[in-house]
Amino acid sequence: MAEYPAWDQDEARSIVAGFAHLEGAALPILHALQATFGYVDPKAVALISDALNLSRAEVHGTISFYHDFKTAPQPARVVKLCRAEACQALGCEALVDHLERDYGITVDGHAGAVAVETVYCLGNCALGPSALIDGELVGRIDADRLAELCHGAHA
Repeated sequence: MAEYPAWDQDEARSIVAGFAHLEGAALPILHALQATFGYVDPKAVALISDALNLSRAEVHGTISFYHDFKTAPQPARVVKLCRAEACQALGCEALVDHLERDYGITVDGHAGAVAVETVYCLGNCALGPSALIDGELVGRIDADRLAELCHGAHA
């Protein structure tokens, strides 16, 4: 689980300036901000807009279009649970039910130090159900292992 520094407007301005010369710089800037701080603070919209001569709506639209850009600090653990057809056939929906019923963890929401998000295909279909836990692919995940990983974030 990564630890990120608090949002720093001066550091963000420096990151924006470092990529502003690139053609199509918006995505590299957004990725760099998220890699540095763990999210893209809404204050970055004005910085990027000014640096790239884009409207704030264009910058905001880019951030909101891509699901992986976050606009607030994220929980300590992020679980991306595959809910595509192959993983459904192998029981992922029972995992979702188990988390919600037994642990009060809702998918596509977060509870305390864990966020569980739906994704559609992690490319690990033969080993489903699959999850991406803090960026690490886990195949054949079962309810106990998933609960352990989610519960471990609460500690």
